[in-house]
Amino acid sequence: MAHFTRAELESEFSKFKAVNDAVAVDRDWNRWADQFTEDADYVEHALGTYKGREEIRAWVNKTMGRFPGNHMAGYISLWHVIDPDTGRVICEIDNPMRDPGDGSVFTATNITILTYGGDGLWAKEEDIYNPAEFAQAAKAWCNRAQELGNLTDEASEWLIKFGKYV
Repeated sequence: MAHFTRAELESEFSKFKAVNDAVAVDRDWNRWADQFTEDADYVEHALGTYKGREEIRAWVNKTMGRFPGNHMAGYISLWHVIDPDTGRVICEIDNPMRDPGDGSVFTATNITILTYGGDGLWAKEEDIYNPAEFAQAAKAWCNRAQELGNLTDEASEWLIKFGKYV
């Protein structure tokens, strides 16, 4: 395993966070996928492991292009630790949903483990979270948006399909 300096990992993680901030606004998930090495792994415990940048790209565009992913308004690092010996950055990411119309906040967090691959690219990302917590946040958002008359058709379909199970 390659050894990277703490300064390099801090710098690359700052760039990763900046891309996350930009993607929250412009929804350009291709830019997010471009942060990974061509042979990177993305471990998503609820949905599977994706191998290589292009498989990651296809997965993230599909997942974040539909509800509830396309209603997330941010991907905010609440804290992080750096392990230069393993080239890893471990952080907690907050995933608030967009305002349903009254300023209320619906969110869930995950733990992300990033493994740096060098040359400004990440070799692996693993997200650890409770899918039920994300589903509860999405359902609560739907219920509030519905009360306010702001529930999108796509979110309504999701609520009908999955809301009764959460």
